[in-house]
Amino acid sequence: MFTGIIEELGVIKAIARQPAGARIEIMAKQLLDDLSVGESVAVSGACLTVTGLASSSFEADLSGETLQRTTLGQMAVGDAVNLERSLRFNGRVGGHLVSGHVDGVGRIAERRQEGDMLLVLIELPAELRRYCVSKGSIAVDGVSLTINDVTRNTLSVTVIPHTAKMTTLGLKGAGGAVNLETDLIGKYIEQLLGADRGRPGLI
Repeated sequence: MFTGIIEELGVIKAIARQPAGARIEIMAKQLLDDLSVGESVAVSGACLTVTGLASSSFEADLSGETLQRTTLGQMAVGDAVNLERSLRFNGRVGGHLVSGHVDGVGRIAERRQEGDMLLVLIELPAELRRYCVSKGSIAVDGVSLTINDVTRNTLSVTVIPHTAKMTTLGLKGAGGAVNLETDLIGKYIEQLLGADRGRPGLI
C-alpha cells in the first residue's frame, strides 16, 4: 500500500527482456537508504518487488501482465520514473490510499500553465470513467492528485510547482502515456453492490 507522495525521481539503468516478462534496474539515491530485498516499491504507480540491490540502484521483475497494463512496457533506458516506498502505518497519509495496481493507461491530451500551476487534461480509458468523480482522488504515474473535472472521456488535474519539479508529470508533454489507478474504495463498493457486469450484489 502507498500514499501517492513521490519520494524521488529514479532513472531506468537497464531492462532485460525475458520470455514471460522483464527485469528492470533503476538508479536511485535516498530511496536506497533502508531498502531491502523483498520490499515493495511503486515505480510510476506500479507496485514492484525489489529482487536485487546495488550501491546506486535496485532491480525488480516485471510480469507480462505489468508490461501489458502499464507504461513500463513502453519505457527505455534513460527514462525517468516516480519512486515511492510502501506505506508505514505509524505515519501520516499525505495523499490517499494507493494499492500500486494500475487500472489502465491514459494519455495526456493537453497541458498548460495557469500562473504557477500546471493544468493537465488526461484522456481516460472508457472503462475507468465510472470510478472518477469531481474532487475525488486518482493516482497518475503514482502521484496522488485531486480530480478537477470529469467529462465523458477526459479528466483534468492541477499539478502544483513542487509536484511538477519532483515527478515525471513535469516532464511529460501532450501525447505522453500515464499509469492510472482509480480510487480503491469505489471499486470495492461497485463489487459489493453487484454493479460490475450486472452480477448480483453481495448486499
